[in-house]
Amino acid sequence: MAGAAAPGMTPGKSGMATFTAVAVGQVVSFLGSGMVGFALVIWAYVETGQATTLALASLFRFAPTVLFSPTAGALVDRWNRKLTMMLSDLASGSATIALLLLYTFSDLQVWQWFVAGAFAGFFEAFQFPAFSAAITTMIPKAQYGRASGMLSLAQSTSGVFSPVFAAAILGTIGLTLGLRVIMLIDVATFTVAIGILLAIRIPEPPRTEEGMRARGSLMKESAFGFRYISKRPSLLGLQLVFFTMNFLFTIGFIVLPVMILARTNNDALALGSVQSVGAIGAVVGSVVMSAWGGPKRRVHGVLGGMAIAGLGSVLMGVGQIFYVWAAASFFGFFIVPIINGSNQAIWQSKVPPDLQGKVFAVRRLIAQITAPLAMAIGGPLADFVFEPAMQPGAGLAAIFGWLVGVGPGAGIGLMLVVFGIAGAVVGLAFYGVRIVRDAETILPDFDAKATAAADSGR
Repeated sequence: MAGAAAPGMTPGKSGMATFTAVAVGQVVSFLGSGMVGFALVIWAYVETGQATTLALASLFRFAPTVLFSPTAGALVDRWNRKLTMMLSDLASGSATIALLLLYTFSDLQVWQWFVAGAFAGFFEAFQFPAFSAAITTMIPKAQYGRASGMLSLAQSTSGVFSPVFAAAILGTIGLTLGLRVIMLIDVATFTVAIGILLAIRIPEPPRTEEGMRARGSLMKESAFGFRYISKRPSLLGLQLVFFTMNFLFTIGFIVLPVMILARTNNDALALGSVQSVGAIGAVVGSVVMSAWGGPKRRVHGVLGGMAIAGLGSVLMGVGQIFYVWAAASFFGFFIVPIINGSNQAIWQSKVPPDLQGKVFAVRRLIAQITAPLAMAIGGPLADFVFEPAMQPGAGLAAIFGWLVGVGPGAGIGLMLVVFGIAGAVVGLAFYGVRIVRDAETILPDFDAKATAAADSGR
């Protein structure tokens, strides 16, 4: 694959083996992080009883990742990508160690959880562009879709077990001791992930002419991704789809744990089981994506998948018992690897590898900049608008009570229905935008010239 491998090396079986080893390390790391995240959600809800607290925790973790992404992407293209990934893992582990010490020897406060999340989120800004760009140097272009599916499989497999394991530990030894044990497990898992990265070799990309022209000051390189995407309306249009959908879906799903806890009398096992079933759905979707590689026209995986995900949100909102929530969780998360894998494959095919750190970081910023806003308003919207309006005798309860029920959790259920329908409509509406619908044909692949030259020389 021209422009994607180090001189004298072609991505192939050895590259897939390296990628697989990295994915295994990520499974282990995601498992520990997922367990800690789940346990802290239970701890915070017991402490405060508010949806806003959980939404703010997500905001403090996520906002630094998104806002720092352009600068992180520029640095990723300058730095060794393997070391950059290790730095991100180390920062996440350090945040857990700090929380463990505070919880053990002091009185852990919610605001300290927010600060630790912001610290980890800052370094997480490096993880996505470094890992995405590294994949391009390890495997052939034909395997991009499958690799994205494998990465989703790694994340989803850990998602299956982390809520159940965490819930089992909390249920067996209680919240106080259980949270300490779970944090220690996370420290062990990030150590394993870093060890695997130390043991493998990730090729650095050769420099393209476009990459050389993009070099300059850190400020110039940080802004490069914006210029690159703005000159390619199809890429910008694709990210505006995610820009819109991430806002709509995040508003409801950021407070989903509160809905389930409110409707099950704080049953951690019920919440963990719903999340695990969703992760199983994501595993199945990842396996399908890994074996299939996505639709031939990958834009169908993005836009069609978005519409299907909206229906999953609606089903989750109308559900009032575990089995409906589980089905909705499976259904909604099954489609996520197909959406993300299809989009990832498009971008990896169109953007030269030595530019992907800068470009992918800005791509992430555009797609996810609305999510922090949704997190900031989702909690208050639930606590002060939808939940009060869906209590017995309240205004909206008389209109929508037949659909989502009344009482604790019903308002969040209505939020999931409203924003799920809006998301499905938006996903279908973008089929009417040609620069998005035909993005794969409008934009040439980054190695199109090299491939054409090679074909002409045969």
